[in-house]
Amino acid sequence: MHSEIIGKDLFRAIKENHGANMNIFISEKVTPVAGDIDLENFGVLNSDLFKEMWEQVDVIVNSAAATNFDERYDMAFSTNTLGAKHVSYFVNQCINIKLLLHVSTAFVSGEQSGVILETPLKMNETLNGKNNLDIKEEMKVIQERRRLLADKKANEEAISADMKEFGIQRAKLHGWPNTYVFTKAMGEMLLFDGLRQDVSLVIVRPTIITSTYKEPFPGWIEGVKTIDGIIATYGRGRVSCLLAELSKVLDVIPADMVINAMIVGMVAHTKQPYSKIIYHVGSSTTNPMKVSSFKNYMYDYFANQPLRNRQGNPIIPTTNVTLLNSMSSFQRYMTVRYIMPLKGVKYINIILFRAFNAWYLDADRKIKIMLRLADLYKPYVLINIIVEGKGPKHGYLKSSKL
Repeated sequence: MHSEIIGKDLFRAIKENHGANMNIFISEKVTPVAGDIDLENFGVLNSDLFKEMWEQVDVIVNSAAATNFDERYDMAFSTNTLGAKHVSYFVNQCINIKLLLHVSTAFVSGEQSGVILETPLKMNETLNGKNNLDIKEEMKVIQERRRLLADKKANEEAISADMKEFGIQRAKLHGWPNTYVFTKAMGEMLLFDGLRQDVSLVIVRPTIITSTYKEPFPGWIEGVKTIDGIIATYGRGRVSCLLAELSKVLDVIPADMVINAMIVGMVAHTKQPYSKIIYHVGSSTTNPMKVSSFKNYMYDYFANQPLRNRQGNPIIPTTNVTLLNSMSSFQRYMTVRYIMPLKGVKYINIILFRAFNAWYLDADRKIKIMLRLADLYKPYVLINIIVEGKGPKHGYLKSSKL
């Protein structure tokens, strides 16, 4: 916990505030318990410890996930789907539980177009309407696939490659574009279906999460994934094309705004009667950014703050980026220009399918709940107002004036 979490730069502000008393402060606030969400009871064998948690825990936040889009199906299913089931079981045993907040993804909606509403996924319902989805059956087909691979005496590399391909096949069979969003969708279904009725459930569905906007300081991010990888690769002078349409909206959201939305959701629904509710956390309706703007922002940033090559020379960003507006044109470009293996093209297709989502997220609930909190916390509440095209503005509003 200290090396992989608290030791990170993210906690710099707390370190500066508490100095030598940092560890004392953390120990007063946090009790770490080693466990594994993939396992029943999280693999915790100490029954007394479990009893203590069941008696004391009143709010649970589940953000554990296997987030690689082409993760092995067995591993993604274990964490994203069965993990949600294990959390649900734990919640159902808690005596004083008030709320479960579950972090999902806006892309459980797949490749739909139009306005995506904050509605739950129905158990056994697919996105394409072609096949009934049976989560127990998915577990069986995974076990059968593993058995066949064992019979063939496949090595670990072959098993991994096969299970990755198998996950994509199963996702597409039911209408989802990749293993990640498919297994997250099934996790949502299990929570809505299995959670006991007197516990509030809040599901937060963020879009593409980027580095922090403001808190605890601007620009923090852990690792480089999805769109951050594209940005970093462009800064290194290695991007010659973008799979995107300039007029489309790219829905990204800073990490601290996602966390703030989670905190708001927890506060609001622990003070309200039982409910099951979903919140989209994105920017496509409140502060949309077109792909053309994204392209310009990348150039402006690296032109003013260029990365440097191994010789220490600045890498000058290019404006000569080819824009490709379809998967087929992208495949042709990459295979002809770079002689990229089909496996590589397939992986990039999985990563970049989101650039073509012609949808806007309905985030009306998030705005309403922020206004409602103004009445819960008088006399003042900080409202973060997003003005389209002009970025964020901040102001203190008296709740009586809302």
